[in-house]
Amino acid sequence: MELIWLEDLVAIAEHGSFSRAAESRHVTQPAFSRRIRAMETWIGTALFERTPQGAVPTEAGRHVLAGARDMARRLHQIRSEAQEIAGKSSRTLRFAATHSLSFIFFPRWIREIERNAPLEAVRLLSDNMQECERLLEHGQAQFLLGYHHPDVAPSLPDNQFTSRVIGTDLVLPLCATQWTMPANAIPYLGYSPESGLGRIIESTLSSDRERLMLERRFESHLATVLMSMALESKGIAWLPLSLAEQELRDGRLCRALDESWDVPVQIRIMRARTRLSPFAEAFWERLNT
Repeated sequence: MELIWLEDLVAIAEHGSFSRAAESRHVTQPAFSRRIRAMETWIGTALFERTPQGAVPTEAGRHVLAGARDMARRLHQIRSEAQEIAGKSSRTLRFAATHSLSFIFFPRWIREIERNAPLEAVRLLSDNMQECERLLEHGQAQFLLGYHHPDVAPSLPDNQFTSRVIGTDLVLPLCATQWTMPANAIPYLGYSPESGLGRIIESTLSSDRERLMLERRFESHLATVLMSMALESKGIAWLPLSLAEQELRDGRLCRALDESWDVPVQIRIMRARTRLSPFAEAFWERLNT
């Protein structure tokens, strides 16, 4: 058994095909397929069915995948802890946060936490929600900051990860103040599928899209890009109040729809349920105080 095999399995689960998984692992598809076959030989049974639609896990594959993520994360964690104990790595807290939260919320939040006891070192990895979840799953980040809505189930399994509420926000339908909304189809600036806010907004709008006559004209996983497009009078976008507060105050943005279309969200910090390094565990406990 090799760590690289576990990471390969996780890559297939994330991408749904051997070709895309091989690309993400920076190897050729034949080499990637040989590694998967090597693991299947070691396990003693096929883990995937190769179909025209992609790689489908067998029943045995689903069982192995359930533990592969956790095992890979534990091995990466053990390595980091060993380096920390040996003094070969600093006691750095590694956070993954979505772009929207990285700009405004995270600096304020971490500054407040450090008010009484400064942290030794902090590393922030900023990306879309899908990539942040991958960083947390693979042990490359100890904590993840993201938006959460009670009606939208998290992608990471609840039996392997836990979270705490550390803030709230409000996502508003906004447009440029000088923009005139058309009477028929409304140009909609939406989030791409890898966005955490995208999951939330698409879920809350799913039953009302036709009634609103929204017509998707542009998409991005970056709320800042959608805000720029809205400011250019390209349509309406659901934007976090924390991000668009200054533009609203300056009168550059305004409500496109009434308050019934607002989406309240939580800001949560997530971590693996397995024990982290002593330094990271001490930080987690500080969040209770």
